[in-house]
Amino acid sequence: MVNARSAVPTDPGADDAASRRPTMSQVAALAGVSVQTVSNVLNTPGIVRPETAAKVRDVIRELDYRPNHAARQLRTKRSGLIGVRVESGSTDGVFDRFLHALTACAADRDYRVLLYTARDDDQELASYDDLMQRWDLDGFVLSHTHEGDRRAAHLMERGIPCVSFGRDWDGAGTHPWVDVDGAQGTRKATGHLLAQGHRRIAFLGWPTDSRVGNDRLAGYRAAMQAAGLPDLPVGHCRNAVDDARLAAHDLLRRTDATALVCVSDLVALGALAAVQLRQATPGAPAVEVVGFDDTALAEGAGISSVAQPLTAAAEQSLRLLMDRIDRPTTVDPPTRLLLAPDLVVRTRRTPPS
Repeated sequence: MVNARSAVPTDPGADDAASRRPTMSQVAALAGVSVQTVSNVLNTPGIVRPETAAKVRDVIRELDYRPNHAARQLRTKRSGLIGVRVESGSTDGVFDRFLHALTACAADRDYRVLLYTARDDDQELASYDDLMQRWDLDGFVLSHTHEGDRRAAHLMERGIPCVSFGRDWDGAGTHPWVDVDGAQGTRKATGHLLAQGHRRIAFLGWPTDSRVGNDRLAGYRAAMQAAGLPDLPVGHCRNAVDDARLAAHDLLRRTDATALVCVSDLVALGALAAVQLRQATPGAPAVEVVGFDDTALAEGAGISSVAQPLTAAAEQSLRLLMDRIDRPTTVDPPTRLLLAPDLVVRTRRTPPS
C-alpha cells in the first residue's frame, strides 16, 4: 500500500514549512479527482457523492492537508465555525461523548466548534446576536431540547442555520433534528429481561415533566403490554444517585420486582445500591438492574445498559447542518432522524423462580 504522505513531493532546498505543506492539487491527484471536487468536499460537501467525499477525506487525513483558513474565509464568505452550548452540571458524560464526536466530524470538513455557555435558554437567546457579531458563526448545533424550546425558531427566523441533537418536542417542524429512539431502547432492555425469565419488571424514571424520560417509560410499557403483562407502579427521581437509591428502595418495597429498567445509568447506579442493601437480608430475591446510556458508570458497575449511537448522531447532525449552510434558501421540509440504540448486555443472573 502506498503511503500517501511519502508521495508528496518536497523541495529539499526549501526551509520554510509552507513550501512543504501539502496542496489541494496533491490531494486531488492522489484521490484521483479534480481540484474542484476537493474544494467541494471542503466547502459544499452536500453536492459530492458520499463515496467520492469519503475517498477525498481519507487522502486529506493521510496528507494532513490543512487549507489556508483565511483564504477560504475570503473565498467562501464563511467563518468555518459552528456554535455549541456547553451545559453545566452534566455528570454522566453522554454530551461530552457527543461533543467529542461532533468536533472530530467537523474537523474532517475543515470546520471548528466554538463552545459557549449560558445558564438557561433565555440567556442563550440573548447571547446569539453577540456570538454572531463577534464570530460570524455559520450555524449552531443545539442540544438538550425540551417542551417549549424557543431556540431553534429564534435562529431560523433570523436566517441562521441550526440543527438539534434532540427532537422538536412541540412538533413545530421548523428545523432539522437528530435524536435517539429512547422508547426503542427501553423496549429492548425490557425484552432482554423478559427473555431471562423475569415477569415482575418495574421502571425507575425521571419526574413526569421530562419528555425524554416519558419517551423511555413508554418503551417499557409497550414491551410489558406486548408480553401480556401488567406494568408495575413506576418510580420517579432526579438524575442523582442518592435520589435514585431512595426511590428504588421504595419501588422494590411496593412492587417486589425482580428487575428494574432505569431511565439512565446514574439512576441505575442508585438503584443498584438499593438492590445490594436489600439483598443483604437473608432470603431476599435477586434483582437485575438495566441502565440507559452505556456510560463508564454502567461498565464499572457491570450492568447492562442501552447504548446511544452518539458518533452516528454527531455525523448526521453535522450533515444536516451543512446541508442548511450550503442551501440557505431551501424550501425542503426539515429532515428528522430517529436513530436506533443497542443494548449492551453485561450480566446474566439466575432467572427468578
